[in-house]
Amino acid sequence: MITMDDVIREGHPTLRLTAEEITFPLDSSVSKLAEDMLQFLIDSQNPETAEKYGLRAGVGIAAPQVDVSKRLIAVHVPSQNEETSEAELSSVMFNPKIMSHSVQQTCLPDGEGCLSVDREVSGYVPRHKRITVQYQDAEGIRHKIRLKDFPAIVVQHEIDHLNGVMFYDRINPNNPLALPDDIDVLGTTEA
Repeated sequence: MITMDDVIREGHPTLRLTAEEITFPLDSSVSKLAEDMLQFLIDSQNPETAEKYGLRAGVGIAAPQVDVSKRLIAVHVPSQNEETSEAELSSVMFNPKIMSHSVQQTCLPDGEGCLSVDREVSGYVPRHKRITVQYQDAEGIRHKIRLKDFPAIVVQHEIDHLNGVMFYDRINPNNPLALPDDIDVLGTTEA
C-alpha cells in the first residue's frame, strides 16, 4: 500500500528527471506499482480510509512521485454527477503521450495542488482545454482517448511529472494571478 510517506516532495531530484519509457511485457514490480498507485488514489478519496492512513486526497499520481522514474501515471477523477458513484476517468496509463491539443486554454479557479508539494502555491496554471492522449494498458495494447476540462488538466499535470515539470513552472512568474487572453476558467471544480 502506498502512503504519504512513499510520496517524495519537491526538491527531490527524481521529480526533475525525464522518466524512462516502459517496456513490455511488464515486470511484476511495475505491474504492482501501477495497481498500488490507482488504489492509493481511490483510498485517498475515501474519507474513512484517508483519515485512517493519513492520506491527502488526490486525483492523479505519477511514478516519479513515488521515486520511480518510469513513464507511468494513474488517474481517478470522480464524476461531477452526484447521481452516480462511478469515476469519470479511472485509469493507469503506461507511456502516455499527448498527440494533439486544443488552442484554447483552461485553468482551475483556485490554481493546482500536488501530492509532492506541501505548500500553497497561488497562481493560475494554463492548460490545454482538450487533449488527445495515446497510452498503453498493462498488456501493452495502445489506446487513444479524448479528454476535456478537469480530466484533461489532471492528465496534463501527471504527464508533466514524467518530463520533470512541476505545475508551478507553468505559472506566470511576473504576475501569477494574470489570466491569459481567451482562457476558460473552469467552474467550481477543485484540484
